[in-house]
Amino acid sequence: MTKDKKNKQVLFEKFSSAVTEAAGSTYAFVSALTLIILWLLSGPLFGFSEVWQLIINTTTTIITFLMVFVIQKAQNKESLSIQLKLNELLATNEIASNRLVCVEELTEEEMKVLRKFYSKLSHMAKQEGKITESHSIEEAEQFHHIKKERTPSEQSNRKVR
Repeated sequence: MTKDKKNKQVLFEKFSSAVTEAAGSTYAFVSALTLIILWLLSGPLFGFSEVWQLIINTTTTIITFLMVFVIQKAQNKESLSIQLKLNELLATNEIASNRLVCVEELTEEEMKVLRKFYSKLSHMAKQEGKITESHSIEEAEQFHHIKKERTPSEQSNRKVR
């Protein structure tokens, strides 16, 4: 990838993040509402003509069309960052199975097989007691002490299953 192409991608990422944040703001909502109200109030001036209707239809269609791509770009980046964070948590947790690291790359059929496995675990948990019960304080303290006793080098050198 050329440096110019990479710079354009980074620029578009920054642009899409900024636009997505701005579009989700109260200011954007109030602005859009104000635009609609002004358009409605201008109706009598234009005799509620087809041109008057065409103005709002064209404007909203163009904005919606462009926003789909901008928001999707920002959503893709956000989704990837969440997947990476989850992969890090799975990879560094001693008792977690690594079969779910990069699970998003599996086929839908493979995911359904995993879902059956986790549904079975959920069913077993329901049979043990209330599904809403959490781990005991003692279990939480035990895990805390295990993690606390590790040195930073032990934590980084630990092999991933």
